[in-house]
Amino acid sequence: MTADADVLARALASDAPLTWVLTGDSITHGLVHTQGGRTYAEHLHEIVRGELGRVRDAVIDTAISGWRIVQLLEDFDRRVATWRPQLVTVMIGTNDCSDAGAFPVITPAPFAESLTVFVRRVRELGAIPVLQTPPVVDVPNAPERSRIAAFAQAVRDVAAAEETILVDQFARFAELGNGEVPWGLMNDPFHPNATGHKALALELAEALGLDPTGSRVLPKLRADIAAGRLN
Repeated sequence: MTADADVLARALASDAPLTWVLTGDSITHGLVHTQGGRTYAEHLHEIVRGELGRVRDAVIDTAISGWRIVQLLEDFDRRVATWRPQLVTVMIGTNDCSDAGAFPVITPAPFAESLTVFVRRVRELGAIPVLQTPPVVDVPNAPERSRIAAFAQAVRDVAAAEETILVDQFARFAELGNGEVPWGLMNDPFHPNATGHKALALELAEALGLDPTGSRVLPKLRADIAAGRLN
């Protein structure tokens, strides 16, 4: 358990309300690809404010489709600081690894440097940073994102160096796909579908130690993910 995980556990044991900010790119933004289903941020909302009964908590999704870590840093005040959060999760890298489009192509090293700045700015707010690796990509059908594994590793490296909570969605999706892309959880080569968002939510909840007594949501997520793997 990291020191941050211990701080979070104590915060969850308290009645003091928390503000949770989830930010990142299109995967966290959650438009289109769930086809009307809940995003992982919305599942987290139900777990926190519903099943844990933390009704005075606020769960806020500030992610924007197409964004990279440099844009998150440039708009940090609006995306993160203005909400005065106690916990901030970021899932980023799917666009950063791309070698197509208007942005300059970068390597994992400057990406990791920017992500480290992000983590430290979150800590300056007195909040807990949580780093999430992006899910796997179907590289043959998205060759511009062929470097995704190296960027996922960069997220892991920053988490280890900065001693943050890590949610390794990349590893989990690879496991669910038996080393490949779990197509039953995907809407296209790099966007999870509604079932994929259930997998993201479950992995995040478990990493954060969210285990409501008598939960109805978590068993349903597990069952739906298991069924989705077969599609």
